[in-house]
Amino acid sequence: MLSIISNKLILHLVIFFSFLPLLGLSQAKKKAPEWSKNATMYELNVRQFSKEGTFNAIIPELPRLKKMGVDIIWLMPIHPIGVKNRKGTLGSYYAVKDYKAVNPEFGDEKSFKELVDATHAAGMKLIIDWVANHSSPDNVWVEQGHKDWYTLDSVGNLQPTLGTDWWDVADLNYDNKEMRKAMIEAMEFWVKKYDIDGYRCDVAGWVPVDFWEDVRQALDKIKPVFMLAEDEGPHLHNAAFDVTYAWELHHVMNKIAKGTMNADSVIAYFDREKNRFPNHAYRLNFTSNHDENSWNGTEFERLGGGVEAFAVFAATIYGMPLIYNGQESSFNRRLKFFEKDEIDWNNYDKEKFYTALFAFKKLNPALWNGGYGSFPSFIKTDNPNVLIYERKQEFNSVLVILNLSSDKQSYSVDLSWLSGDYKKFLSRGKAKIKKGLTKGKLKSWEYQILYK
Repeated sequence: MLSIISNKLILHLVIFFSFLPLLGLSQAKKKAPEWSKNATMYELNVRQFSKEGTFNAIIPELPRLKKMGVDIIWLMPIHPIGVKNRKGTLGSYYAVKDYKAVNPEFGDEKSFKELVDATHAAGMKLIIDWVANHSSPDNVWVEQGHKDWYTLDSVGNLQPTLGTDWWDVADLNYDNKEMRKAMIEAMEFWVKKYDIDGYRCDVAGWVPVDFWEDVRQALDKIKPVFMLAEDEGPHLHNAAFDVTYAWELHHVMNKIAKGTMNADSVIAYFDREKNRFPNHAYRLNFTSNHDENSWNGTEFERLGGGVEAFAVFAATIYGMPLIYNGQESSFNRRLKFFEKDEIDWNNYDKEKFYTALFAFKKLNPALWNGGYGSFPSFIKTDNPNVLIYERKQEFNSVLVILNLSSDKQSYSVDLSWLSGDYKKFLSRGKAKIKKGLTKGKLKSWEYQILYK
């Protein structure tokens, strides 16, 4: 009798697991590693970060970045850049000539390994940019005779990615299984040999998601990795990526600064967001990055006097904050993308601000990333230029009040259900929320953060 029951149970289990792919459950949903729960990311442009533009020149800056609250350093592409159809003098970092080599501008394999080891010794993680959608047209794969690994026209010529002006790159063909295998092997190479902690994947949504799922499975067999997708697809969080770009929220911030959106736009965005993304997903919040800085303007051009207010918003709203190199020094120039154009490290006047902001995030569980923290509860006021939200995790509560305009604003709102004693961020003074109507006044772009 026992053997009959066992056989039936086995049969039922076999049937159940055979249907998992049809149910969409074949790939387990991945929760980001525990160490990332309150992490902040720093994007580093090796070429422009220092006068030398090398891996070695980064190492002395690691203690400063760690002190500022950085947990993950993302290096823009470190690979050799193609020469054929090159844009500008030095070319685009995203026109990769060899996926298993280091750009000689930046150093060699030894100096890159030293940078990885120094980053780990400083208590931080290091991820590198990966360009899987395309390579340079003179990539070593082409030289090795693998033209069939690429998208070809009717007469067999390499093609740029459809709908772009990226004439310096050639589109890869993901119908080719051999190319997929070689790409995964190249990604395994950097984790195995150099002990990097993961990847930021360029235009990830333009590459089939099943490829990324295969990548994640292969890399996690070597070590648990951390994966960031330059895309907003919720499906990418199922089994491939920990973080996706919050592009739409970034554009909302830009439009608020221009006066064409307001607090209601933020609330509407998060109403949609809550239903679109799974709880375990991290969204990357930023006021600048390499694309925005070079092509759309510095944070000062786009956000004006609201730079600090939006940085506070990006760090205290749902998601993981990103800072682009130079922001801690109020860097206010568009970096040239295809030339040497060193960041002006002036007086690091924003470093104390970011240090305090990131430390505050770390110490308040309500503000932690994704499901480790809490989704914001928005409190509507009588003024659409004033945004108020609370994030609460067990006994920890953080209340953020933002003036989303360059004009002085007044508001009234009932915060009775939040009544009690609070502390003030930065000043460390005390505040009290009383029952009944709360009336307040805010200066241009003023922000207030209360917590308990």
